[in-house]
Amino acid sequence: MSDILVSIREELARDVEAVRALLKLSFGQEGEAELVDRLRTSDSFNPRLSLVADIAGEVVGHVLFNPVTIESEDSHVAALSLAPLAVRPDHQREGIGQLLSLRGFDVARSLGYRIIVVVGHPRYYPRLGFVPALPRGIYDPFAHRAEASMVMSLAEGALDGIRGQVMYPPSFQG
Repeated sequence: MSDILVSIREELARDVEAVRALLKLSFGQEGEAELVDRLRTSDSFNPRLSLVADIAGEVVGHVLFNPVTIESEDSHVAALSLAPLAVRPDHQREGIGQLLSLRGFDVARSLGYRIIVVVGHPRYYPRLGFVPALPRGIYDPFAHRAEASMVMSLAEGALDGIRGQVMYPPSFQG
């Protein structure tokens, strides 16, 4: 982590365009920016779960958590999906993604969530506490590679006995 002062805070209305530009720059395409736009207007959107990293008034990172369920024949368990996480390329490898994620985990716990799922890079997310989901019996339809589907527990025992498919709200469908 560098000596740069990074503030992690809730996304504000004035940040929307900066977040959109950040997502397009970070991912090299429109898909993630369009996803966040759809999620912001969905019934499930909670502004407390949309966080930005701010350096001297400039948005350099963003993370969004959105409610999902893990469903099996006999259970429906509330969880959150971390999607997407982005840090401006010139500020990557400074710990900003980790700061955003950890603050998001704290907010999620305060809202009563116990499980987070992610489809992401299998070398990045384990350092935040994520483990492979498929060996635990949790299937994510958005994971095109099994190793990209991961899950983490925000509370002791939260994943005990949890099996099923991650079900996303319609706003994820593009």
